[in-house]
Amino acid sequence: MRRLALGSAVIVGCAIGPALADRLVPPPGYDAPVSHSGKSEPCPAAPPPFAGTLDFPSKYEGSDSARDTLNEDADRRYKMLTAPITTMEKGATRLVDAYMDSGSPQTLDCVLGWYGSWADADALLGPAANHTGKSMRKWALASLSGAWLRLQFSSSQPLAAQAQRAATIEAWLGRIATQVRSEWSEDDPLSKINNHYYWAAWAVMATSVVTDRRDLFDWASGMYAIFARQVDADGYLPNEIKRQTRAAGYQVYAVTPVAMLAAFGKANHVDLASEGHDALQRAAERAVGAYDDPRAYEARTGKRQVLEGADEQRSKLAWLEAYCWTVPCTGAPAEKLASLRPLKNTRLGGDQTAIYR
Repeated sequence: MRRLALGSAVIVGCAIGPALADRLVPPPGYDAPVSHSGKSEPCPAAPPPFAGTLDFPSKYEGSDSARDTLNEDADRRYKMLTAPITTMEKGATRLVDAYMDSGSPQTLDCVLGWYGSWADADALLGPAANHTGKSMRKWALASLSGAWLRLQFSSSQPLAAQAQRAATIEAWLGRIATQVRSEWSEDDPLSKINNHYYWAAWAVMATSVVTDRRDLFDWASGMYAIFARQVDADGYLPNEIKRQTRAAGYQVYAVTPVAMLAAFGKANHVDLASEGHDALQRAAERAVGAYDDPRAYEARTGKRQVLEGADEQRSKLAWLEAYCWTVPCTGAPAEKLASLRPLKNTRLGGDQTAIYR
């Protein structure tokens, strides 16, 4: 098998995806045709475009360096102030899923209306006043680009008759990705680079495929390389272990975007998954049982784990679909995947089982 160096990534000649000179693509499941159940639903009003300064409190406001103590008042303010953005993320992703299931022209028009209203307003492009503001920008981009790919690459070509509207939306997503890349530097100290940077990389990777921008793809691949260097021999991510009582949850949260990065790398002949001596496999196997049995994290941190979201494993572990396509899995990951299907996660772009299964 022929291998070529490309920065820190390894390029692997394989049957999946196009030649390197071709267009960037998502994994094969994104080409699924639109179903035509004929179902339709009313189009809800899109949330008002958020075009102002991204200035939001952290839900851990006032916590010590572990950032593991929830500030309930700050959390309420955070949810109130970010409501337009989170409503856009959840609503747009749900509408894309609904269209892919129904084929309803009215639902497609609703999707385009939601995206288009935000694109026309230059939403999500305002300055970020703080870390939480930057975080909201990249999370929203991950949701919106991840879902858009299902429309863009479907073999049914639902956007073919909407080329100008689609081009406007895709250019807007590309502008957000350029901003996200500038806010999460790969040159920051390793002690600082954690799940937030991986999520920024996934948002940028998804958008690199939307816009066919190799510069964005290569930046995201470079951020994956940093992840691969951080995973220790036991599969832990030291900067997530620092979260003390929330270490188990943050290990899962950090693995989520890097599993997506590895899948998109594979689709484009870039073997990210093998970097760091199969760092992804070590980290994923450590993460997959975090909610069921956190004792290893308690031994590692000396703290009883707070398992926020343990009852939402179909969302929290939705990355298993991409992971088990990238690194054919057996044992605990395969069993967990089979037991949870269907898996959906807004910030991965919606229904992951529909894509990867």
